[in-house]
Amino acid sequence: MTIHPSSSANVVWHQASVTQERRERLNGHRAVNLWFTGLSGSGKSTLAHAVEERLHELGCRTFVFDGDNVRHGLCGDLSFSIEDRHENIRRIGEMVNLFLQAGVIALTAFISPMRSDRQRVRDIIGDDAFVEVYCRCPLEVCEERDVKGMYKKARAGEIKNYTGISSPYEEPVHPDLILDSGSRPLEECVEAVIRLLRERKIIEQG
Repeated sequence: MTIHPSSSANVVWHQASVTQERRERLNGHRAVNLWFTGLSGSGKSTLAHAVEERLHELGCRTFVFDGDNVRHGLCGDLSFSIEDRHENIRRIGEMVNLFLQAGVIALTAFISPMRSDRQRVRDIIGDDAFVEVYCRCPLEVCEERDVKGMYKKARAGEIKNYTGISSPYEEPVHPDLILDSGSRPLEECVEAVIRLLRERKIIEQG
């Protein structure tokens, strides 16, 4: 568990008697964050939910944080400027940290285009708990999919600061897992994630 200094006055961290380690033993698995990053349309959310489905079948405690869903509530006051994107990811990192303390496997599907922001989440929750999964998919494939019609609007200049078009995406340098989500079948991607979790003894074999 990671505890960070607070700028709020007169607040003291209350140490619970039921610890993260006890919750993990009860759940039968470690609490980690699977951070799925990649361009819009790369298949992050689809993969995150498919992995959650598989983990749920294995009896794991899970929760998926989806980029659009979070912006309907927790981060509904933020724009897509660089500054607000930084704050968006910071809030997600802190929320994920709470879920990890609850012993949950948190799956996060965010474009999170800046390496510094992804590193910030790693710093918040701890290196051992951050598993970066890069959904590598060519821009042209993402544009072909364009299920939300966002790329078309971005190309027409109707959306500003759109990642891959008018705003940069910084690929992970050393991700824990690279999945060619533009060409690799979904089930193979799911199995690759599950295999990694077993190799790292986050979930049990079998």
